Amino acid sequence: MTLFPPRLRKLTLTLHVACSVGWLGAVAAFLALAVTGLTSNAPQTVRGAYLAMDVIGWYVIVPFSAASLLTGLVQSLGTVWGLLRHYWVIAKLLITVVATLLLLVHMQPVGHLADAAAQAALAGGELEGMRIQLIADAAALLVLLMAAALSVFKPRGVTRYGRRRQREQIPQPR
Repeated sequence: MTLFPPRLRKLTLTLHVACSVGWLGAVAAFLALAVTGLTSNAPQTVRGAYLAMDVIGWYVIVPFSAASLLTGLVQSLGTVWGLLRHYWVIAKLLITVVATLLLLVHMQPVGHLADAAAQAALAGGELEGMRIQLIADAAALLVLLMAAALSVFKPRGVTRYGRRRQREQIPQPR
């Protein structure tokens, strides 16, 4: 296994943390807009909220999610943690992949609401189910916080592959 030199490791870690925190913050902003769009009585505010959600989704959240996934993969391949050596890394990878895929699926209703808001002001109960769904979708915030917690606490647990790699790295007596 080739480890990154310290400067490259720090650079990739910084990029990964920045992308992950950006993703988390953008989802928080998305949640605030979803709540505003559902609860506001001002048609212009509702319209602006759904149009902004579409922009934030496609130009901030989706790129940050993809960048977080990519930088996490690069980081895992160039550090002692590896990609498949520790259960917490695998869990983080699965969380990120599933969250990114679900994000892409759930951007469709966001686009639909943004189109509806661009055409006319949304009345109080119009598309209410979809509007409530967007608040529920923002529960991704909890999932992203769970991934962050895994990075900080790094629960013990080495995979079979990780144990085998550890044994291979221990010098054998002659």
